[in-house]
Amino acid sequence: MSAKAANAARPLGITMGDAAGIGPEIILKLFDAGLDAPAVVYGDEGVLRATAQALGLGHIPIVAADTIEALPSGPSSGLLAVVNRWQALPADLPAGQVNAAAGRGAYEYLCHAIDDALAGRLRAIVTAPLNKEAMRAGGVDYPGHTEILAERTGTPHYAMMLANRDLRVILVTIHMALADVFKHITVQNELDTIQLAHQACLGAGIARPRIAVAGLNPHAGESGRFGREEIDIIEPAIRQARAQGLDASGPWPGDTIFMRARRGEFDIVVAQYHDQGLIPVKYLGVEEGVNVTVGLPFVRTSVDHGTAFDIAGRGIADPASLRAAFDMALAMTAPLAAQPG
Repeated sequence: MSAKAANAARPLGITMGDAAGIGPEIILKLFDAGLDAPAVVYGDEGVLRATAQALGLGHIPIVAADTIEALPSGPSSGLLAVVNRWQALPADLPAGQVNAAAGRGAYEYLCHAIDDALAGRLRAIVTAPLNKEAMRAGGVDYPGHTEILAERTGTPHYAMMLANRDLRVILVTIHMALADVFKHITVQNELDTIQLAHQACLGAGIARPRIAVAGLNPHAGESGRFGREEIDIIEPAIRQARAQGLDASGPWPGDTIFMRARRGEFDIVVAQYHDQGLIPVKYLGVEEGVNVTVGLPFVRTSVDHGTAFDIAGRGIADPASLRAAFDMALAMTAPLAAQPG
């Protein structure tokens, strides 16, 4: 059995995220609709049972343990197996509100899933949303999932990629103030991201990825009229990438590059900062968007939305993005013989 085939036999780990958000609800709806592979949930058994009753999904069998090996029946596609090595959350946890225990729990569930993935117990990790304010209230201060994943796995070069049926976008800079973006636009950071874009496309089965790099300034700087970052930083990085055999082009104006990628001219767009890359993807619909952390020693996908405190506890959350994230994790970890093409 190949290493990839052996990995595909393991369960996927799904982190519950913030218990006061829509994570528990969309996870239960995902399991109720049926899964194509075994999965375990890193979260709180009590919250999931209470949510299941509120949604009328009490028929879903839920089992819990502190390790995968200790699960009574082992992970299977016929039940919701919960792994929790942290404390139980309060029974009266209010939905839709910032809660320190829920914020800390979201962090702990993620860390335990990361540790199990590093130990080879998981096929991939799929994450439901966490709330940064709640995490800070719980004593944990990170900009988001991506930075926790990178730090705990010791990954120096990583990137956030957002993908749906129409676009793949990878970011040079992620969670930082716009005023800080310029100092992080360096030749090395550009080149690292282009290389990660190439790696992400290869993982998606694209043999010769066409990588388009967006400019930082309006009209990609217009030959230096609106800034020299394109001339002094982005263009040299693209030349280095092409010298390495990568099909990278640009810098292209940010106001047209995504339209061109959507028409099929490019396989992936390298965006310079958070909103430049995420707005076009999310405009096409968060229900199909998937967040992928590129560069980790395992596959991690996530929903393309937040905890949605405004609708938490109302039973109306759409699990489509979680389904898309789950399916993408399966596709990215499928044995080569089972992949299309």
